[in-house]
Amino acid sequence: MPVESSSSLVAFVVIIPAAAGLLIFLLGRSLAVLREIVAILGSAAALVCALAVAKATLRGEVLISFGRQLYADSLSALLIVLVAGVGFLTTVYSLKYMRREVKAGGLPHTTEIGRLRVYYGWLMLFLSTMLWACVSNNIIMLYVAVEASTIASGLLVTFYWDKRALEAGYKYLMLLTVGITFSLFGCVLVYSSGANLLGGSRGLLLSELKGVAGMFPAATIALASAFFIVGFGTKAGVAPFHPWLPDAHAEAPTPISALLSGVMLKVALYALVRTVSLFYPSSAPVAMFVLAIGMFTLIIGDLMALAQDDLKRMLAYSSVSQMGYVLMGFGIGTEAGIYAGLFHLLNHALAKALLFLAAGAIIFSTGARTISHLGGLAKKMPVTSFCFFAGALAVSGMPPFNGFQSKLALLAAGAGNGLWGAVTIGIAGSLITLVVLLRAAKMIFWGPAPEACSGPSVKEVPFLLRVTMIILALLCLAIGVYPRAVYVPLRAASATVQTIIKTVPPNLVANQADMVSIKPTLR
Repeated sequence: MPVESSSSLVAFVVIIPAAAGLLIFLLGRSLAVLREIVAILGSAAALVCALAVAKATLRGEVLISFGRQLYADSLSALLIVLVAGVGFLTTVYSLKYMRREVKAGGLPHTTEIGRLRVYYGWLMLFLSTMLWACVSNNIIMLYVAVEASTIASGLLVTFYWDKRALEAGYKYLMLLTVGITFSLFGCVLVYSSGANLLGGSRGLLLSELKGVAGMFPAATIALASAFFIVGFGTKAGVAPFHPWLPDAHAEAPTPISALLSGVMLKVALYALVRTVSLFYPSSAPVAMFVLAIGMFTLIIGDLMALAQDDLKRMLAYSSVSQMGYVLMGFGIGTEAGIYAGLFHLLNHALAKALLFLAAGAIIFSTGARTISHLGGLAKKMPVTSFCFFAGALAVSGMPPFNGFQSKLALLAAGAGNGLWGAVTIGIAGSLITLVVLLRAAKMIFWGPAPEACSGPSVKEVPFLLRVTMIILALLCLAIGVYPRAVYVPLRAASATVQTIIKTVPPNLVANQADMVSIKPTLR
């Protein structure tokens, strides 16, 4: 059993980026140079603390703080390292990208100093709220943290302050606020049932609730699960609750698009797993519903991506599809399925962040993001070309990149449980994703060069933009070639989910003997 240890590290993970954001708002106007320095230092320090937390959890510890209100186990550690890591890279990417955007964008009613102060301030608060959600042990505070990340990111979606950005921001805030409210209903329902069994404030703690969730009435389990799936599923871009996603991802500044698709969707899925998995396997229909909605999400995302000519909207719909694969793993519900779902969650975060940053490099150089208006960029932007292809092959599940390994694990888990329909849909979805992304890559990099891509100003992007893309591309390649590099943290995180699933009264576990667990076959 993991040993609980009181540690300030888990609090620092949340506090440091929040303090950096407040400092930027307070001093960023009078000392403009501070906004970027503080943002880099804040995101870097959060990453260092996240890695320290992860190291402790791999030793078998669970770090707690503020009377167990903050709680970091192996699953939390995986998410906070992912959020902090992608957050740091996108902050570095922003240094050159956003300075250029503010100067060239002609943003109304503002100054360059003012807009960048707002951008970096909200960026740090956005990172802080996502990290808070990943370490919150209080089920109500989990909802609050997820909702706070919606507000912070919503203000970043509207950054350009034009008609399209304001419309996307309004849709984003409206749909997510309404959707996530359902998760609040689920949290209150679980708390009220848990408090009756545990007494007092113990009914708020997820670490305590996992021991009694199997004793809840069947109606409470069904209703709470539905609320969580609708609420957190809306934030995760799960179909049919996804209409906000393509607009928000397309109209936000590119570094924010990378964060939204790369990690924010994963934080929402984390909240969904933390809550819904309380009821596995005492309520087998919950698992089957998660699997079914995952398959539906996969199909809808791929079909919508096929119809897009806007590069960022196409990548956004592709993210919807990939969330279906992650849900597939959790819906399978076995040890191998959960491992594969977490593996794909990690791989998609890296690959999709890479694709959005590569799309941002294309926009930075050409000023265009419509696929049919781009072409002939392979010779002028070789690094961006390589990185885009690496991300495309990774997301499509092609070797030797990381997405191949996680999709293979997902298909093996599905086949091991006899879920051949899900396996067939998963294979078909990967082929459609491959067609969508490679068709776009062919047109952008090897298609006929229109006038917008022919001028002398079209060239490879500055060093900071290139280095962040290269780091992500190399990570995708390294994990694909040697997946055992991430086996230990993924195995620890999946074991944590399995612990939640198995912590139910034995007399209430229905058909547990039929739930076949298979070991991951990756080497």
